[in-house]
Amino acid sequence: MTTENTTPRRWLRRAGAPRLEFGADYNPEQWPREVWAADVRAMRAAGVTIVSLAIFSWARIQPRPEVYDFAWLDEVIDLLHAGGIAVDLATATASPPPWLTTRHPEILPVDLHGNTVWPGGRQHWRPTSPVFRAHALRLVRALASRYGKHPALAAWHVNNELGCHNVYDYSDDAANAFRAWLRDRYSTLDRLNEAWGTDFWSQRYSDWDQILPPRQAATHPNPTRNLDFKRFSSDALKDHLRAERDLLRELTPDVPVTTNFMVMGQMNPMNYADWAAEVDFVANDHYVLPGPQARDELSFSANLTGNIAGGQPWFLMEHSTSAVNWQPVNVAKKPGELHRDSLTHVAHGADAVCFFQWRQSRAGAEKYHSAMVPHAGEDSALFRSVVALGERLASLSEVAGSGRVPADVAILFDWESWWVAENDSHPTDRLRYRQEALDWYTALLNLGIRADVVPVGSSWERYRLVIAPILHVVPAALAARLTAHAQENHLVTTYFSGIVDEHDQIWLGGYPGALRDLLGIRIEEFGPLLDGESADLDNGTTGTLWTDRVDVTDPAVEILARYKTGEQAERAAITRRAVGAGSAAYVSTRLGPDGLTAVLPRLLEAAGVTSELPSALRGRVELARRGDHRFLINRTSEPVDLGPDGILEPRAVKIL
Repeated sequence: MTTENTTPRRWLRRAGAPRLEFGADYNPEQWPREVWAADVRAMRAAGVTIVSLAIFSWARIQPRPEVYDFAWLDEVIDLLHAGGIAVDLATATASPPPWLTTRHPEILPVDLHGNTVWPGGRQHWRPTSPVFRAHALRLVRALASRYGKHPALAAWHVNNELGCHNVYDYSDDAANAFRAWLRDRYSTLDRLNEAWGTDFWSQRYSDWDQILPPRQAATHPNPTRNLDFKRFSSDALKDHLRAERDLLRELTPDVPVTTNFMVMGQMNPMNYADWAAEVDFVANDHYVLPGPQARDELSFSANLTGNIAGGQPWFLMEHSTSAVNWQPVNVAKKPGELHRDSLTHVAHGADAVCFFQWRQSRAGAEKYHSAMVPHAGEDSALFRSVVALGERLASLSEVAGSGRVPADVAILFDWESWWVAENDSHPTDRLRYRQEALDWYTALLNLGIRADVVPVGSSWERYRLVIAPILHVVPAALAARLTAHAQENHLVTTYFSGIVDEHDQIWLGGYPGALRDLLGIRIEEFGPLLDGESADLDNGTTGTLWTDRVDVTDPAVEILARYKTGEQAERAAITRRAVGAGSAAYVSTRLGPDGLTAVLPRLLEAAGVTSELPSALRGRVELARRGDHRFLINRTSEPVDLGPDGILEPRAVKIL
């Protein structure tokens, strides 16, 4: 169970008054030396204050096992420093050079089918390889020894996007490390066998060496082994982060250390709430995902990142100025979106706004990914927009350092429920944990309600209303916390919640298991819906994906809506049970953003939660608050009249 991070934060090592930092990944090794001085000149014109450097430079820095070439990097760092631009220096360990994989092919990952993952892309290394670890730390030591006292150095950037492509490794190194991790977790095989339910399908282990990662099997693998392997894989990457961080702290104790998370979309293998205590400040990469909730997803991710950071300022390490290169169709951003996207992150606590990358590449797999300086050069609408953003951020220095103002509503977010709820051999494989959470967030925005997206292991007892979508994994201690909260405040949860404990074992006696008594209902069988099926409710909404056959077991339960059609017609669809001064409500179907928008007012009213926006702005404008500042974000493609505060242009942000 993740616990709240209370580690004191250290921000960038910088002199002078607080400010919002602005910059990008900088890859000068892709360009001839004569471009470097022009880059620094253009950075100054754009208002760039910081760049992330040397992220994929291992092969340049260490061209041969016993040879280091720092001359080019010395020159670049000195140029940047002379231009007043700080450096977030990467440890360059994200992708090993060809000489290392040729000499030591045993560092290459192995997929679940037993195939070696060969070089040619990036992140072709095993998180548990002792050989890779030794070479990586040797490089880290060399970099820290050379640049630790350089005045341009503002922070260390460990590796890059840890686990983006190599989180799940099924090699023998991984198997050995997995067994050691399991010994530490369970101590004895008897405890492991009990937790994993290994009497099913004759899987009972009599020796630790019999345990393997969940490699390709004849049929569905043990679900608790799957869960523990996901926990282990996140921990293995966290251990690598710690190894590099600890060496950096030993050699350069006054320089803060971070790494870039990826809180976005379906990127779920790393439990970032659990990683947050390992860094001096939280950093995140985010890219807009196309679709009707694209803008809300950005806000959701920024919001969650801000709460992973404990409400303290964080660093937006990467996002895009315009199109990316990795989607099926890569559409350029519309006018205003570059500024709106950037300032939405600031609204949720970012004190640095950076991009991938500074200059758009001529070659390589990401040459069609947008950058601050596009292929068209500085004489382009995109670069002019970048310059304007730099000016806007420079004018907002009073925002820097201010904390997020907590809302009255929290949406709980749980990586383990995400992992387990979408496992195989379940009532439906159509369920999407993060989408359900995002739907609730969109519905709240539609009603003009601020909400915080908070890790389940953090402190959320102060919130008037806590929404726990698909909170599938509920250990006894969490059930007790939820019950205590509902006695004083208000709780809403949904279908497929409370079903299993921390070992992915069913809470017996009927669903929703650990939350059954709190909710005052009992469900004997799930009712997943086939594609195209739906069920109408008597409140005018329509459910899809899932219905539950709900039996009310407590006379204190109020039925807020019933099914009109489908197998559960006339039965309860949405319930609420009074609990002391609070309540606990249950939504038994997927209603989507529009349906939840219709259902939420009654739940909000019971919790005494109202919008901080005038009625004319609700749904059209998102409100976010940092310190004394209010951010009004246009959710539409039309101008919005703010009354005395003027007009909010399409896709724009106004800060009051």
